[in-house]
Amino acid sequence: MNMQDESLRWRLRAMRKDTPPSRDLWPDIAARIAEVPQSPIQPVETTQSHRAMPWAMVASALLALGLVWQLGTTKPDAEPLIQREAASLTRDYQGALAELESAGTPPEIAPALAALDHSAAQIRNAIDAEPNARFLLDQLRRTYARRLALTQRAVMT
Repeated sequence: MNMQDESLRWRLRAMRKDTPPSRDLWPDIAARIAEVPQSPIQPVETTQSHRAMPWAMVASALLALGLVWQLGTTKPDAEPLIQREAASLTRDYQGALAELESAGTPPEIAPALAALDHSAAQIRNAIDAEPNARFLLDQLRRTYARRLALTQRAVMT
């Protein structure tokens, strides 16, 4: 560190001065808080999509737990393991999706859902072609998660 930096640092420290407010601010704050109308909390009505949400979360948690368990026990000779995990992941995804779609999805998001489904199919084909590519399984999981999240948002609105 050179002398100019040190000199500048000391001058900057000397400039720092706390200044208290010229008057007590709390009475004005309390008056403004009192002016804001307080509305009672309204209960949320339970709809079909709200009832499906816990099942979707449970399915996601079980899926993540099974995936962590399986990937933690990977052996060098476990070529079909990734394919089995992809099949299991697909079954869990389809079950969670069926529960969400039972409430109906708006047609305006159909192109986005179709694109995600197409991507998932391409990833599954790539897993069949390259059964040792663990990153493809991660990509499939992310694609399914995006598809479920989009469907869940559409159902809730």
